[in-house]
Amino acid sequence: MSKPLKQIHLAAHFPGVNNTTVWSDPKAGSHIEFSSFVHFAQTAERAKFDFLFLAEGLRLREQGGKIYDLDVVGRPDTFTVLTALAAVTEHLGLTGTINSTFNEPYEVARQFASLDHLSDGRSAWNVVTSWDAFTGENFRRGGFLPQDERYSRAKEFLATAHELFDSWQGDEILADQASGQFLRDAKVGSFVHTGQHFDIHGQFDVPRSPQGRPVIFQAGDSEEGREFAASSADAIFSRYATLEGGQAFYTDVKKRLAKYGRRHDELLILPAATFVLGDTDEEAEELAKEVRRQQVSGATALKHLEFVWNRDLSSYDPEGPLPDIDPDVSGDHISKGRAQVRMYRDPLATAREWRELAEANNWSIRDLVIESGNRQNFVGTPETVARTINDYVQADASDGFILVPHITPTGLDVFADKVVPLLQEQGVFRTEYEGTTLRDHLGLAHPDEARGEQRAAS
Repeated sequence: MSKPLKQIHLAAHFPGVNNTTVWSDPKAGSHIEFSSFVHFAQTAERAKFDFLFLAEGLRLREQGGKIYDLDVVGRPDTFTVLTALAAVTEHLGLTGTINSTFNEPYEVARQFASLDHLSDGRSAWNVVTSWDAFTGENFRRGGFLPQDERYSRAKEFLATAHELFDSWQGDEILADQASGQFLRDAKVGSFVHTGQHFDIHGQFDVPRSPQGRPVIFQAGDSEEGREFAASSADAIFSRYATLEGGQAFYTDVKKRLAKYGRRHDELLILPAATFVLGDTDEEAEELAKEVRRQQVSGATALKHLEFVWNRDLSSYDPEGPLPDIDPDVSGDHISKGRAQVRMYRDPLATAREWRELAEANNWSIRDLVIESGNRQNFVGTPETVARTINDYVQADASDGFILVPHITPTGLDVFADKVVPLLQEQGVFRTEYEGTTLRDHLGLAHPDEARGEQRAAS
């Protein structure tokens, strides 16, 4: 008996806090004007995507006092954008990255519960931590928390937010005009939380929202991050979009669920994925090469090399050979506290490896950064891309993908028009929304259903 086809989950990521986006392309639009977000969101909804995803940039990316030249500078606040989009969409989920290192549970819980009400049950929270002292300088003395402490804070942050969401059961509003009684219980929303990171008590002032709680996403890839996702998340935002890497990550995270009393289908694996489409596979490959060169300017290449060399390399020609001097490993890093530093644990070994690659391939600094960096995940004709995406999902490399176009706001249009219909023809992607909430789209149970099952079992 053949295995039933899995249904593919698709989402759209509006980029802008990294150099995936090629803002210099003539087809690119604003990353601040609301019309850009409207076009992007409505394209995703037209294609019947599960949700729109916004990452979060809490500081302009720079190094040595200079802004990265290909990074988008500035973007409106995540909650403001998502709340505005709730008014111009009907079905699309609205997912925002909100940092647990630099915020407070009461405020974040209140914002997400409000968004869930205003969108009729379409909110989702991507819970992240920050190791980044560079960003942390905007918020706290010392910049960042050690890794064990930031995950400890994140776990308690999420648990505290859940206590706030669950402080309302959903039936407390009586609103009896005849008697003048509004609430059945004057103490509704009461909470007391005492822990290592938070010591708060009071009354939560937002009634239980349509989803009970927002859908919870998590994006960490460390051991702590995987455990956090397995214990607490509804979906994990993965970086593994290759078949082999995806299958290994998928198996690892899914097998962790049982220890937390969770089923295999209670956590979705959704890698981020880029794409380039062409009339032929060969044309798409050539377009992909052009996009990669657009995404890595000479200045960006030098900044990337500085993460390894720990030296000011501004005097080097990005179109020339790699530095013949070794990385400086003697003292503090010029990018101390930046996430990229963790990628290169042994700078001397990395430098040797890169020099060998550059020499063997006659690569310049810029060539090396382009070729050793991330490539587009799905490249080819619409037929090739649709087939590859479906193959990956059916092979348990993921449950779907969060698509990241390099052009915004119109870069998603061609995927919606040419790839989605092919997936629908294969019977692996919806032709209409069947529910009203994001939990419906993702096939996730309502938290109140789970609580009812627990009560029945006890």
